[in-house]
Amino acid sequence: MTTAPNKEIIDHIKSLGKTEERKNRFTGESIMLTKEEANRHDAIFINELAATIEDKERDDVGISKNWELVRRDLDWFREHNAKAYMVLLD
Repeated sequence: MTTAPNKEIIDHIKSLGKTEERKNRFTGESIMLTKEEANRHDAIFINELAATIEDKERDDVGISKNWELVRRDLDWFREHNAKAYMVLLD
């Protein structure tokens, strides 16, 4: 049986600017992020998809410049929100 989150906890999280929920694509575990964190999270997956497609089209794994963008945003998460990195990206 799942219980509803405590309203006070939700209000506190929102007061910290963490208004965007993201879930781990494998485990389903979720975490609240700021708008900037959510944008970077989304960019990781958009750039990962673009890099994968480009690599496939060029028949050479790891050649796309989009991988640099993926790594940049992963590194940003490790430095600025290690908990979110561990929940969503590790």
